[in-house]
Amino acid sequence: MLKLENVSKSYNNGALKAVDNISFEVNSGEIFGFLGPNGAGKTTTLKMIVGLLKQDKGNISINGMDFEKHSLETKKMISYVPDNHEVYERLTGIEYLNFMADMYGVSKDERSKKINEYLELFELKSSATDLIKSYSHGMKQKIVLIGALLNDPEIFILDEPLVGLDPKSAFKLKEIMRERCNAGKSVFFSTHVLEVAERLCDRIAIIRKGKIIACGTMDELKHQSKNKESLENIFLELTE
Repeated sequence: MLKLENVSKSYNNGALKAVDNISFEVNSGEIFGFLGPNGAGKTTTLKMIVGLLKQDKGNISINGMDFEKHSLETKKMISYVPDNHEVYERLTGIEYLNFMADMYGVSKDERSKKINEYLELFELKSSATDLIKSYSHGMKQKIVLIGALLNDPEIFILDEPLVGLDPKSAFKLKEIMRERCNAGKSVFFSTHVLEVAERLCDRIAIIRKGKIIACGTMDELKHQSKNKESLENIFLELTE
């Protein structure tokens, strides 16, 4: 589904290597967790995957299509929820969602059904006609999540998606993530909440100083670590 091969990215004319020759695959029907300390290269990797940054070298492909050569086709298959709220605050919630549906070419009947469903699910229906600038942090996170789900993406890409969500909304998002994978789609997400990653992910990659230092299922990660009690212990040992 998603494949990175020998991908690197540097800043400051090569002085700072944010991502250093990383390779991994995200398969259909799996939730793939991407973990690492602050500054390890997680967000840079996500931004390269969605086309916000261009890699210095290496290849990124989705369903076998090179992202650079087939940019429009591949972008139609993904949705991205960043770790900050890149949202037009002078729009109302419903205006923003219709804008997102327009961008992805979602039909009027399909968008109406999905918008109503997700507004109800995330308890935003009563606020849909309010300006987004009046929303709380958690409400902005929910409206961005809804907008990213409208095109029914093959790969749902999220950077710290649970930050700011109340427990009920966080639970519903985790249910959506699993449901998508049960339908043969993929979820790729970065998080610092290791307990969630341990419970939710089918496979996990850990990045440190721009390099992938571990990748696999929980059982496979335990084989790579001396401290096998939990993902937290494994993460702390591998990232020391």
